[in-house]
Amino acid sequence: MASLSPQSTSVHPGRIRVLKQGSPPALDQHAGPVVYWMFRDQRLRDNWALIHAVDQANKNNVPVAVAFNLFDQFLGAKARQLGFMLKGLRHLQTSIEETFQIPFFLFQGEAEETIPNFVKECGASLLVTDFTPLREIRRCKDKICGRVSDSVAIHEVDAHNVVPVWVASEKLEYSAKTLRGKINKLLQEYLIDFPVLQSPHRKWAATRLSIDWDSVIADVLRKGAEVPEIDWCQPGEDAAMEVLKGSNDGFLTKRLKGYPKDRNNPLKPRALSCLSPYLHFGQISAQRCALEARRARKLCPELLYLPATLKAIDAFLEELIVRRELADNFCFYQPHYDSLKGAWEWARKTLKDHASDKRELIYTKEQFEKAQTADPLWNASQLEMVYHGKMHGFMRMYWAKKILEWTRGPEEALAISIYLNDKYEIDGRDPNGYVGCMWSICGVHDQGWKERPIFGKVRYMNYAGCKRKFDVDGYISLVKRIAGQSKKRKAETLLSEKAKELHS
Repeated sequence: MASLSPQSTSVHPGRIRVLKQGSPPALDQHAGPVVYWMFRDQRLRDNWALIHAVDQANKNNVPVAVAFNLFDQFLGAKARQLGFMLKGLRHLQTSIEETFQIPFFLFQGEAEETIPNFVKECGASLLVTDFTPLREIRRCKDKICGRVSDSVAIHEVDAHNVVPVWVASEKLEYSAKTLRGKINKLLQEYLIDFPVLQSPHRKWAATRLSIDWDSVIADVLRKGAEVPEIDWCQPGEDAAMEVLKGSNDGFLTKRLKGYPKDRNNPLKPRALSCLSPYLHFGQISAQRCALEARRARKLCPELLYLPATLKAIDAFLEELIVRRELADNFCFYQPHYDSLKGAWEWARKTLKDHASDKRELIYTKEQFEKAQTADPLWNASQLEMVYHGKMHGFMRMYWAKKILEWTRGPEEALAISIYLNDKYEIDGRDPNGYVGCMWSICGVHDQGWKERPIFGKVRYMNYAGCKRKFDVDGYISLVKRIAGQSKKRKAETLLSEKAKELHS
């Protein structure tokens, strides 16, 4: 169990865990540099892990560097996800080196090898890392703890959640209802303004390696071309802030009012915040989003009392803080967060009892992936994800529940839904995605409902219910237009590339 927590001048001690205690340097030796291994929180601004790394470097009068490791494969990420991420990191490197003279290093391979090697080469005494509940990175951190020298300390900082996951709760929470009160009690302590990031007192003197971003990005785009990039969402911190509160189409400035009424209408995707890609890659801080929403709430009575606006802000904060952090809680405390083993006992039992129920239709993974079902609404939701890179949240529930209905059992349904979500969603491979699939198929964070075939007591959704909530035919037409435009752009890109080859 990691221990809590070292002294930091700017960061709440509850936000920091010591994964490994380092031995102090000998009397005739100086402390080594601080390395921040960035993974989940890919930003310069509002980054508690970076703030802590600079704090510790300045406290010991040593330089600080940022290291990022590009895994050869990470849970099936393709050009869509990796291109967005790397282009954001390219912006980040320019900002951090020009503004603070903090060097940014990019490594490729297995982080349990590249990060300890870099720590050893530069003689670092402290490795700071940001927090993720996903098992692959937690295992990687365990290996790094065993591979660095005894003199190196390792600190983990939850820079992703408003209330650190281990502070919000010490156990697996049953539902949003059981976590909400705990988080709300801690918001006054943790939902605070960020301090100004200080410049390092000592500059990095060691050799810096230049990064050929064009080559690195071209390589991942080529290897992951099966799932091409999206063009409706521009990467980077500045783009994220524009989506949050820009003067043209910012969520808080222009689109907020319609959020409570329209966020469950798949025909109105712009009613949503559209922040999930930025939150997933850490290109914007959830805490920054919450602070700006809270400021907007305070301004409302002064300008014009709008109950709809206040309701919208409250609904947004519930999704941004409670629901997001509930997903992190689940993945942190439930090792089987993507398996039927991770479901509550009542859900496992009811799904097992109905596993052999007759299915009218059964589809293969390939048929699902190609949207070849008899349900035009389900096909539209799958195509929205394939071509747009982001399925509407309401449709994702229907989409996953129908996979349960059309497969041989819940284990197969869960595996297929996670595979498709991770492959095509711009924000796939994320606690929210795993919990969304687990909620839909395994009843996680839900309750038992009326028992029926196949689903047992797990909540049921059907086509007729969707028709009562929104214009189904309108949604299908909308997705057809999106898919057609995407295919046209892809064809134009291929023609352009062939023309370049002919003239080269």
